[in-house]
Amino acid sequence: MELQQIRKMAQQVKENISKVIVGKDEVVEQLLISLLSSGHVLLEDVPGTGKTLLAKTLAASLQCGFKRIQFTPDLLPSDLSGINFFNQKQSEFEFRPGPIFTNILLADEINRATPRTQSSLLECMEERQISIDGVTRKLDRPFLVIATQNPVENMGTFPLPEAQLDRFLLKIRMGYPNAADGISILKRFKEQSPLETIQGVVGIDELVDAQDSYTRVSVSDDLYVYLIELVERTRNHPDVAIGVSPRGSQSLLRAVQVKATLQGRDFVSPDDIKQMAKPVLAHRMVMRQSSQAKNKAEAVLDALLKEIPVPSEQQLVRG
Repeated sequence: MELQQIRKMAQQVKENISKVIVGKDEVVEQLLISLLSSGHVLLEDVPGTGKTLLAKTLAASLQCGFKRIQFTPDLLPSDLSGINFFNQKQSEFEFRPGPIFTNILLADEINRATPRTQSSLLECMEERQISIDGVTRKLDRPFLVIATQNPVENMGTFPLPEAQLDRFLLKIRMGYPNAADGISILKRFKEQSPLETIQGVVGIDELVDAQDSYTRVSVSDDLYVYLIELVERTRNHPDVAIGVSPRGSQSLLRAVQVKATLQGRDFVSPDDIKQMAKPVLAHRMVMRQSSQAKNKAEAVLDALLKEIPVPSEQQLVRG
């Protein structure tokens, strides 16, 4: 698939989502970046800000399999993966797949489940497979986990382990709508939810083709150096206990390539890295005395982006 076709496809999905979601263009674009780069998304904010609605609207815009599971403290790993049960008629065990065998999995309020259940997603998120009773089963493409979570300060929540946070390509905050958008939401949902009329605009084959094609976006050697320097600075910063992993740097590269594609370019610019650094990297950083400042990781990244010299246009070699 040509890069311009990817951009056109993303625009179709974005316009479809805008029929339901009001005033969240940047959030929707980041969600599409994660989808096209085969990454998973963590949507975080207080209840009622539209996290679940956004995930369901994206799923409705794609002609893909979709399943939702509500995470609760009594949820077991087998409730996600499925179980082998004994079929008395056949006198043998049969596998009954769980909701994880789909294209888009909405893990609603993921941090209300226990760490044991949360960690059951680790293998499928990274390797697109799941091992059950010694048998490994591949998951179909595309496979996207959209997890919503309430802020960890809320009652009845369990913080996600660092290993799982590292498997989310992006962490996105919805935020409250402004007054004008709030009025538009009331009018739009006054009679019925527009989600009920949404039709799929992109098929599975088209989406998989796009996921295989965006990697043609070129990255100059100077931008590789710029990206890695940013990542290494997080590992040596005095306020950071654990910096960004190699998986994080690869995730940032994938995200900026898709970002450039959606901007109509076949090359990555320094601005792409600056704009995607916080949503891709901040949640992967473990801060020292993190309770003192909730958004300290983002503040550290802001400071590093100001300190690190940006490659000039003369240095950037396309292709």
